[in-house]
Amino acid sequence: MRIVEDFPEAIRVIENLWIPMRDGIRLAARVWLPEGAEQTPVPAILEYMPYRKRDFTRLRDEPLHHYFAGHGYASIRLDLRGTGDSEGVVLDEYLAQEQDDAVDAIAWIREQPWCDGGVGMMGLSWGGFNALQVAARRPAGLRAILTLCSTDDRYADDAHYKGGCLLNENLTWGSSFFSLAAWPPDPAIAGADWRAIWQQRLDHLRLFPAVWMRHPHRDDYWRHGSVCEDYAAIECAVYAVGGWSDGYVNAIPRLMAGLTCPRKGLIGPWPHAFPHAAVPGPRIGMFQEAVRWWDHWLKDAETGIMDEPMLRVWLEEWVRPSPHLAYRPGRWVAEAQWPSRRIRPRRWHLNVGALGEAPDTPEDAVRVRSPQTTGLKGGEFYGYGAEGEGPLDQREDDGKSLVFDSDPLSQRLEILGSPEVNLAFTVDRPVAMAVVRLNDVAPDGTSARVTYGALNLCHREGHANPRPLQPGTRYRVRIPLNDIAYAFPAGHTVRISISTAYWPLIWPSPESVALTVHTGASTLTLPERPPDPADEALPPFAPPERGPGAEPTALEWVDPHRTVAQDLTTNETIYTTFGDAADLEGAALARLEEIDLAVGHTIRRSFRINESDPLSAQALIELDARLHRTGWDVRIECQTRMSATVEHFRVSAELEVFENGERIFHRHYDEWIPRQLL
Repeated sequence: MRIVEDFPEAIRVIENLWIPMRDGIRLAARVWLPEGAEQTPVPAILEYMPYRKRDFTRLRDEPLHHYFAGHGYASIRLDLRGTGDSEGVVLDEYLAQEQDDAVDAIAWIREQPWCDGGVGMMGLSWGGFNALQVAARRPAGLRAILTLCSTDDRYADDAHYKGGCLLNENLTWGSSFFSLAAWPPDPAIAGADWRAIWQQRLDHLRLFPAVWMRHPHRDDYWRHGSVCEDYAAIECAVYAVGGWSDGYVNAIPRLMAGLTCPRKGLIGPWPHAFPHAAVPGPRIGMFQEAVRWWDHWLKDAETGIMDEPMLRVWLEEWVRPSPHLAYRPGRWVAEAQWPSRRIRPRRWHLNVGALGEAPDTPEDAVRVRSPQTTGLKGGEFYGYGAEGEGPLDQREDDGKSLVFDSDPLSQRLEILGSPEVNLAFTVDRPVAMAVVRLNDVAPDGTSARVTYGALNLCHREGHANPRPLQPGTRYRVRIPLNDIAYAFPAGHTVRISISTAYWPLIWPSPESVALTVHTGASTLTLPERPPDPADEALPPFAPPERGPGAEPTALEWVDPHRTVAQDLTTNETIYTTFGDAADLEGAALARLEEIDLAVGHTIRRSFRINESDPLSAQALIELDARLHRTGWDVRIECQTRMSATVEHFRVSAELEVFENGERIFHRHYDEWIPRQLL
């Protein structure tokens, strides 16, 4: 990757700048300015997150914001209220207060002598979420946003629930946020009041995973901040970017279909990461693409970006499943509008043991009761590019599922969109889930997951008002799978695999479930995309480049691992991961020389289950965070645990905070939460 040093504009960096809110609270910002901005004002770009601009994301922020400033923008990285060096407390994700603060910040930015009044907002993940949410507030001066790896629907596609099923990512992400919210402000920025600010944070700290589990259905809690509730509220231009390996990819086609403002979508093979540095590649010049976007909407420059197709995606080719793919074979394709009139449905029937072009007559039925260990080859809900995150050969999970195979394809089949299974079924328990995987099976039997979907079958009539199932009663339900662009080669087999468990991605139903699929009456529909010669004329992306940034000094290295072990005495399977949880380039502890601060953050996850007992499921998340400079040493140790009975979830946590080796704070949390058809 090329590191750009020679920019059109010289840069001045303001390490900390206070932005006042309407209630007197000050938010902390780091600002990159073109040298002459006070004399010749420029547009501003705001990124607004809780991830500590001073240290936690410093190495990630500098190349990005330096690049924007070097191309003539005031680039601002702002800490949320109650996080990093900002004052106040953080009580949850995406609160109205968070949006109010953003509106205040934008108004303040527009009044500065270095800003010409035009503002863009951008971010990946949390910053992508609130860019959409703030756009829906329509603050004066906000002309465009760039949202990466985010969602328009906080219930359908976030880290908490999928198809009404509880994700274990809810505990993982909630534990990370819980730990991060306990970090202090830097005394070098916050001044003499830093310890009082820190104590206020600790006193108000909430066990976030439990907060979200108390809202298992799509109620007003989730509707707040979900811009899909009113797409028309967003009037500024939107560029939505994501990856097929990310958990939030479905939002991009929905945004293209639902928004009426100027909009573009881009999907690569990437995980939850910036496309200029993502694994698997191809990596692209996302910073150059962003500057083209900002130049068009904030400087009225003719960059040609809005003359290109609305939706551009990487159409993936078959590749043998691997613990680590540096590059995903495929090619760029595009659609001028979305939904595309060119996409046509291709239907198969789920017949006994096979996918058929015509249904079996008469209808029949097949049944599955999946072991609770089904899903161990499924990979992460969203990864970051580390080894072992993606799905592996699916044959082990296929063997624990109902499998329906097509005949070997006589010719290549390309799809773009959301595959869908229409399932006629009965179950033997009142609470059950169905997980559907679309796989590509090579002639040698290797089974590669193309995409998947999950549905809590109690949510068959919608996520707002689930109802228990009546055992033995026949139902029909639509199960959409994640959007994907993929090419099945000639000679390969299309496979649908259906299971009643998917561990450790999804928390199991309270009882083992037998699911009966009525064959001949159930179908698979694939969104077939015919070839388009115009794809060959798509302009290439620029090669990846970034701005300069500080190089950390590694003090301790992390030894990442990801293992599955089986205890044959208890019949338990234990899935364990360990790695660094900060952007420290693989270091467990690294010194940021510019601010004389060592930072470290590691996370260990353990998920265990007995293959025949869903109530044996247990999850443990352990986080260790460190901040150190001469005379100041902070350590935050956090453990969260989760288990369940038939009627309740139990989420507990232990938080210990140390300053200069002395424990100064300790709290134990223990919450029991009704299961409510989960």
